[in-house]
Amino acid sequence: MTQPIRDFVSNLLTERGKPAEFSDSDALFTSGLLDSLAATELMLHLESDHGVDLADADFDISMLDTINDLSGLVSQPA
Repeated sequence: MTQPIRDFVSNLLTERGKPAEFSDSDALFTSGLLDSLAATELMLHLESDHGVDLADADFDISMLDTINDLSGLVSQPA
């Protein structure tokens, strides 16, 4: 499940003129690689393509900061 998310994030970085090379543990948002608009795009992608419910009261935006975080979020049971 990691590769499709990695590809999506890589495209977001490329669209913003950033290097698309990063590790699965690199901070994407807290480091400034991606901005709030990218966060919105990523959240919409997670909801529509991976069925992640981000309206959950327990959702924390920090759960989106690394590829490892994103993969864990997507792999959680609905």
